[in-house]
Amino acid sequence: MSDQPYEGRYEGPYEGYDPYPQPQQQQRQGHGQPQQHQPPQQPEWPQHTQQWEGQTWETQVQPSMPAADTTYLPPRGYQAYPEPQTYGTVGQPLPQEAPAPTPEWTPAYQPPVQQAPGTGGAVTPDSASGYGPPTVTGNARVTDAQRARAEGRSPIIEPGLQPAVLTAVLGLLLSGTAAIGQYALVVPLVLLQAVTAAGWFRLNGMWPARQGIALAFLGAVTADVALLAAGRENAPAAILGTLGVWVLLTLVLQLRSHADPDTRMYGLMATVASAALAIIATGHLAAEPDAVTVGAAAVAVAILARALPLPTAASVVVALLAAAGAGIAVGGMTDLGSKGAFLGLGAGVCALIGHRVASYDYPSRFVHFTAGVALPLAAAAPAVYLLGRALG
Repeated sequence: MSDQPYEGRYEGPYEGYDPYPQPQQQQRQGHGQPQQHQPPQQPEWPQHTQQWEGQTWETQVQPSMPAADTTYLPPRGYQAYPEPQTYGTVGQPLPQEAPAPTPEWTPAYQPPVQQAPGTGGAVTPDSASGYGPPTVTGNARVTDAQRARAEGRSPIIEPGLQPAVLTAVLGLLLSGTAAIGQYALVVPLVLLQAVTAAGWFRLNGMWPARQGIALAFLGAVTADVALLAAGRENAPAAILGTLGVWVLLTLVLQLRSHADPDTRMYGLMATVASAALAIIATGHLAAEPDAVTVGAAAVAVAILARALPLPTAASVVVALLAAAGAGIAVGGMTDLGSKGAFLGLGAGVCALIGHRVASYDYPSRFVHFTAGVALPLAAAAPAVYLLGRALG
């Protein structure tokens, strides 16, 4: 910076800018003549116009309009009125806002809807693959039973003809070996008990469950051994005693499990039910040989008739009539005679109940070939034992 004083056009003391100058008192200068004070001349500063270079709210260039056309410009987004009006007075309505523009949405891609053959329901690609539509919360996998209910169909699938044939073969084995002797009957009975234990766990969705299946099957074998040792006259004590001991043993084993409480309770119920069904099947070994011969044959015929392609109501009626007829036919070969019709009918009713349980809620193929085969014969064991004693 220079030490020289400021050199400008204005010389003299700076008195500030006064936009409204007042007349000064007259001063005598020179020879005493009054002279009016002249205000100092202001420096001629360069004039600059400030320009706004930033982005304004309206970024579009508006066309120039004549002065006559700019008398009233309606705001953007409101309805235009031909003449300027004053609003807010009494009785004068206010202008209504124009409706907000509706965005034009482009529809998303919709997959084609396919018609499910033979069902009458529409199946989308998601449902065909076993999954439901995606959601924000995460949709769980849609099961076959849920899809069937949504389409108005029954979620029940019956085992079918092949498991029915296996049931008939196993029933005929029980019927034939019962006529031979008690120890010969043990062979197909043990096979029936093993399939019952495995099928019940798979029917409940618990697989693999080797420990539970082994425990239930061991209980059934224990009941067989106890009955053979105690004799048919002590069959109730042998069967019920083994069942009580196995329920207690299962409870102790489940209490020692490190699983969460819900899992332990579910495993306890499944193991107890499986062991109970396998042990109850020992009733074939406790019943009279003629009753086992008639009852097992009636179950075999009833399940085959139930597998026929008939409506459900008609199929049940035909199956029960077939069981009663088989009871009469096989009963005529034994000492039961015509009483075999009642025994065959009772065994047929229990067999259909077991068949219905194995058909529950879209079971898998493995369920059909285990529970679907064994449950009709296992459920018929109490009827064979009780009706055999009552009619014999």
